[in-house]
Amino acid sequence: MKLAPIATLIFSALTVFSCKEKKEAETDVAAKVCITDSMEHIIHIDSVSSSHIENALKLSGEISFSDSKVVKVFPFSSGKVVDVKVSQGDKVSKGQVLAEIKSVEVAGNYSDLSSAENDLNIAKRQMDNEASLFKNGIASDREYSEAKENYSKALTAVQKLKEQISINGGGHTNVGGTYVITAPIAGYVVEKKISTGAFIRNDNSENMFTIGDISEVWVWANVYETDISKVKEGYIANVTTLAYPDKTFSGVVDKVSQILDPETKVMKIRVRLKNDNLQLKPEMFANITILNKEGQNAISIPGAAIISENGNNYVVVYRGKCDLKVQQVELLKISGDNAYLKSGLLLGDKVISANQILLYKALTEK
Repeated sequence: MKLAPIATLIFSALTVFSCKEKKEAETDVAAKVCITDSMEHIIHIDSVSSSHIENALKLSGEISFSDSKVVKVFPFSSGKVVDVKVSQGDKVSKGQVLAEIKSVEVAGNYSDLSSAENDLNIAKRQMDNEASLFKNGIASDREYSEAKENYSKALTAVQKLKEQISINGGGHTNVGGTYVITAPIAGYVVEKKISTGAFIRNDNSENMFTIGDISEVWVWANVYETDISKVKEGYIANVTTLAYPDKTFSGVVDKVSQILDPETKVMKIRVRLKNDNLQLKPEMFANITILNKEGQNAISIPGAAIISENGNNYVVVYRGKCDLKVQQVELLKISGDNAYLKSGLLLGDKVISANQILLYKALTEK
């Protein structure tokens, strides 16, 4: 903590008094600094502990859709776009109508189905007639078998056309040849590549819509070669964005690429984030802090307990309300909210990590 002017409001909460004792009427000894009852409410006491050194790696990246929650919607057959019901960015529910397309192919399927059903009815009557003749000994077994085979073929043809119609429009078609495109999942319309009046050709290979669910998003980040050893799957990642600079989203590294980009010499990693409030949007720029806690152990205290002055670092050690001490410490590193020490404190020591600057001034200026 850097030394700063002491706020009048905070300073008024601190009452430092001096207890002077005389030794045979000689010179006074130094004043003793104590923590008053009111001061107890604005300070925080932490114990010195031993923990893994946390290495924080800062990266930049971009938010994107989770591939497992994005679906591209393709046309089932050629035709003219009669109506488009949604726009890019719209929120849609599963099964909601996206567009209607009038198709000659679908109309032809219905025509073929009608003919096939007529053939099926004829084959059924012939089979029933041959069955009756065979039973009365008039028709031969071969004639009855041929009738049954013709019926079976006609039935197969009808079923095939019904399945084809079901596929061409997911069952949402009519005799006039219009089929309906619906949303396969709930989410947002990420892409919209068709418009009313457009014609879809047989050789069209592009999707009409892309629907994305952003309840969970991915963050792709670049890792330079020198930092590859600092990132592994399972590490915690804290993410901030320009849109919400004061909010930290916590996720986990769930994929580490094994290949470096030949041009940029960076490795891609992927962070998975929950996005329950839908605040994170694809294409947002993101700052990512990867936390690596697999390092060696070291004495640690809250970073807020450190007081820096004249190039040195100090803490206020607490042993009792009237037993306080300024102790110089040697820092190993500060990472996140923790400070790791080379020397100066022992396990079990207690330090003050909030408003200790007031006590530090009282202890050093007496």
